[in-house]
Amino acid sequence: MADILQNVMDHAVAVARKAGEVVREALSDDRKVMTKSSAVDLVTQTDQKVEHLIIQSVKEKFPQHRFIGEESVAAGEPSLLTDDPTWIIDPIDGTTNFVHT
Repeated sequence: MADILQNVMDHAVAVARKAGEVVREALSDDRKVMTKSSAVDLVTQTDQKVEHLIIQSVKEKFPQHRFIGEESVAAGEPSLLTDDPTWIIDPIDGTTNFVHT
């Protein structure tokens, strides 16, 4: 069991580093900002890109895992909890700060 958990953790760290590169690159670009439920509930293309990157990468390695992504749920995907391993994804924690940097 420890080997399986270590494998998942190693992959999580690797994909987090890739996501960090996407965010770092976006800091030098113009950020397209949209709103979700209100004028202060912001989402950027970078949020969406990072969430997609994480989900696709984990799905490839662990196809039995499930996901609840902040941006996916805001776009209408269901938020289902099952007995399968489930990743809760907030692609950029602090989008408002990210938008204003």
